[in-house]
Amino acid sequence: FREGALQLVCEGDRPVADIARELGIAESCLRRWMKQDELDRGKRDDGLATREQEELRKLRRENARLKQEKEILRKVTVAARGAAAFAA
Repeated sequence: FREGALQLVCEGDRPVADIARELGIAESCLRRWMKQDELDRGKRDDGLATREQEELRKLRRENARLKQEKEILRKVTVAARGAAAFAA
């Protein structure tokens, strides 16, 4: 659907607002699709391509997981030190 909408825009013989109305979507939505398509094809450099967005999401998830692991290890270390001090 998105590719078809973008193809209609690329034909360039009708205003974006008319195409959006005909497809039953908001003009702003169609313009976002246009911008993302231009980013993905390297025609713009004022945002992240889809591939870059996916990589950023993956890295953020990994970062959150590593922070959780670090916190768990910190708690285990503190608990182990407390147990060792109690045993001594």
